[in-house]
This record gives sequence, C-alpha cells and structure tokens, in this order.
Amino acid sequence: MQVPDQGQCSRELDLEEITRKISFLDKWRQIFSCHGLGTNNTTLQNHGGNHTSADETEERTGIPQPKGHGHLPSSSPCSIPKPSIISLKSGGFPISLAMATKLRQSLFGNAIHVFSYDWKKAYFRFHDPFSDLAFALEVEKGGARSIQMAVQGSIIKYLLFTRKGKDCNFHSLCAISKREQEQGLAAALAGILWAAGAAEKATVCLVAGDTYITSTPDYSGDDFTERLQLFELLEKEATERFIYDHLQCFKGEGSHGVILFLYSLIFSRTFERLQKDLDASTTHLLQPSAGGFLCRQAVLNMILTGRASPNVFNGYQKGKSQEILHGVLTRSDVGYLQWYKDATEDDRLSQVGSMLKTPKLPIWLCNINGKPSVLFSTNRQLLSDWKAEHHFDLYLYSGHPLQNKPVHLTVDTHSHHWERNQHEDEHVPRRRFSPVEMAIRTKWREATINWNGTVPFL
Repeated sequence: MQVPDQGQCSRELDLEEITRKISFLDKWRQIFSCHGLGTNNTTLQNHGGNHTSADETEERTGIPQPKGHGHLPSSSPCSIPKPSIISLKSGGFPISLAMATKLRQSLFGNAIHVFSYDWKKAYFRFHDPFSDLAFALEVEKGGARSIQMAVQGSIIKYLLFTRKGKDCNFHSLCAISKREQEQGLAAALAGILWAAGAAEKATVCLVAGDTYITSTPDYSGDDFTERLQLFELLEKEATERFIYDHLQCFKGEGSHGVILFLYSLIFSRTFERLQKDLDASTTHLLQPSAGGFLCRQAVLNMILTGRASPNVFNGYQKGKSQEILHGVLTRSDVGYLQWYKDATEDDRLSQVGSMLKTPKLPIWLCNINGKPSVLFSTNRQLLSDWKAEHHFDLYLYSGHPLQNKPVHLTVDTHSHHWERNQHEDEHVPRRRFSPVEMAIRTKWREATINWNGTVPFL
C-alpha cells in the first residue's frame, strides 16, 4: 500500500479549505446582494498584523480614513453593511456641497469631522413582537443612544395615547405585532420631523446610489452624506406614509438609520431656524467625547419640543456674562427629567423648568447621571388631575441589555418621611435614594418609590 506524500496531502487539504471558504463567501455575497447591502467595507492593518476596520480607526483617532483603496474586504463581525439605497426615480433632490458643509458645521462645528463608528452602526430596531419589551427599541452604548431613547418616548406616546382603536394600558404595549412596531416608529419619526418643521414642512433624507459631491480640503467625505437625496413633504400624514414606505432605510442593519434621522431633523428645522434656536452657550449640536460624539441638550430638545433650545429652563435667562440664553418656550407631549449626583440646586441654569417637567402626556425622557432612560405612566390624566398624583404607577425602560421587562414603580406623594424605615439608608450614608428615585423627586418632592421587588439600579 502506497503512503501518500505528506506535502501533497497538505496541499490537497489547503485546496479544499480554500474552496470551502470561497463557497461560503459567495453564499454571503448573494445574501447581501439580495438586501441591497454592499460588502466592500475596508480594513487597515495594524502593527500587530491584525486587521482593523477604517470605521474603527476613525472612532479611535477622530481622523477620517480612506475607503476602498487597495485594502481587503473586512471579515470582522463589526463591519457595517452598506445602507439601503433608493432609486433616482423616487424623486427628491440631491445634496449640494454647500448643504453638506453647512450640515457638518451645524453638527460638529466644522466640516472635517465625521461620525464615529458607534454612530454609523446605530439604527432603530425593536425587541421581539408580543414580548414584555415589544414596544421598546434595542439600544447600545454610544452617542446615538440618547436619540434612540428620545424617539422611544414618542413611540410610547403613539402606542399608548395616539393610535386609534387601542386601549391605553400596559398590556397593550406588550401585545403589539411587528407591523404595529413599524407603524409606531413611522408615526414617531414623522411627528418629530413635522414639529421641527414648525408644522409646515418636513424633510426626509435617504441614501441614493450616486455620489453627488466629492471631498475637498475643507470637507471630508464619508461615502454616505455625499449620496443623500432630500424629500420635502407638506403634510404630516404624507410624511408618515413616506417614512413607512421607506422604513427599511431607518430600521435596517447598516442603514445608518439614526444618522439619517438626525440629518432629516436638521433639514426639517432648517439652518435658519436652527441658528435662531441656539445661543452663545451652544454653537453646534454634538460634542466630542472619548473618541466619539455626544448629543448636546439642543438635539434632545429639538426631538422633544421641535425647537433646538440649548437649555432646560423655561423661557430666557441671563448667563454669567449677562448673555441671553435660550430655554424651553412651550409644553411638549413628552417631557424631560434629569439628575446628576454632582449637581447642586444652586445652579439655576441646570434646573429643569416646568415646561419639560410637566408635559402634556405622562412620558419623560430621563437623563440620570448621563444615562438616558424613559419613564411613563399609562394614565393619560395623571398630570391633569391632582388627585391622581397622590398614588400612581410608573414604568421605567433603561435600554440596559439585561433588562427583559419594564420596571414597575409605585409612587406615593402623600407618605411622610418619618414613616419610612430608617434602617434602609444606614449602609449608604451619602446617598439615601437611588438615582432613579432622585430623578423622580425632581418632579414630585418627598415622594416615596416602591420598586415592587426589583433591585434599584441606574
């Protein structure tokens, strides 16, 4: 019996392995092709010989990286598929270099910075239908998280109080289908854009196949913004239908859905209105943080109120240099609460005013030690009937990956501090209550909160 040459066997095995990998890649190319997703994300090789995506390099360095010039396709699981593109026959008009430059300046203060990796991969996706979190968006760490949670407030508004023919109770939130999730997302995005457009016009940004502008010494391209098409809609209902018809552009993996929404929000508001909204304390909408970017308060207020007010107090106030600072002018449907462990009550400019504390509906975007969450009640009359505020239930969604259902909180505003057990605070001398409780107490002072068996967190 002839023993095969060991080198020959090795070469045959190598060939089989290569053939198997090529077949595997071809299968995935077909899948991506069917969904209109590209597979040409590039990688740069670091000194250790490992491949790092250009997007990840941008996130660490803040410097735009070249795409598609002699680099191998990335096989990293962190690669971002190309966004869904629309046909030129869909209408709309292409972005110009002047518009793209102004857009970047409004966001970053210059046209050189580009979005970090965590922003590029962020989109709007729900938890499973017919589950305890069927109403809720899945969110990840990063600057886009606060936008997703602000939109979450509007989704809850639609599902509980706006849609017709449905009971506004907690169980109805958990019994929604995939189609109802999509309707809720479309209604929420459309409502926010329509309010930003002063109830006159909304602008929706989508990605086309063609590139309309190129990089210049003063403008860094990102192979995304340069392919925008803008669609102007003159009715709120038409805006909602249009977004629903193109919802994959916001909810699909690799869609850059959160960035697209933020672009749409700015164009709906218009650069002229945006300039009037801002003040000396805030000249652009994002601030750099740990290799990425965080939303300033003006972005959140634009989502909540339609106006990019940089501050949370009511009306106008004078700053430390006697400059005029812009606050919130009207009550919105969704409110806002915030609490920081290092904040002091003496800082009047950081105190949330009644316009945001007491919204039209019992839903609040919360900023608790820099972490966004949503607090809501299913009782529409909670804020219009003082008797209802004596003893009531709230639900908290934090977006934490380990949270598998909303936290049920019971708030009692008529109990007395001397009736509470004194031993509950003896192990925490400097912080008597959890941050969530402290945030709730900025609205209902001296309230006691029962977590109904859940261990307090945040």
